[in-house]
Amino acid sequence: MTQLTIVANIHAKPDQIDLVKAELEKLLPITRAEEGCLQYDLHRDNDNPAHFMFFENWESRELWQKHTTAPHLAAYRAATDGAVAERTVTEMTHIG
Repeated sequence: MTQLTIVANIHAKPDQIDLVKAELEKLLPITRAEEGCLQYDLHRDNDNPAHFMFFENWESRELWQKHTTAPHLAAYRAATDGAVAERTVTEMTHIG
């Protein structure tokens, strides 16, 4: 299995920053306990409080894909429906 790094950028709508932040923080302990999760760190842009970024490392792409269908992610999506302006997810491989 090849380790997978994920960089996920989430941009909250300006009037929904607190809601999105609270919902993202709920994901931390649950996801960190998931099978295959090696690292799951949430960051916030110092110049743009609406921009959040997850830096994740997973044992494999298969285990990350399992995570993407987990009930806690579905709950996050439901709770933040209409509150997120933009979301991008990039799959990366560590090379050095």
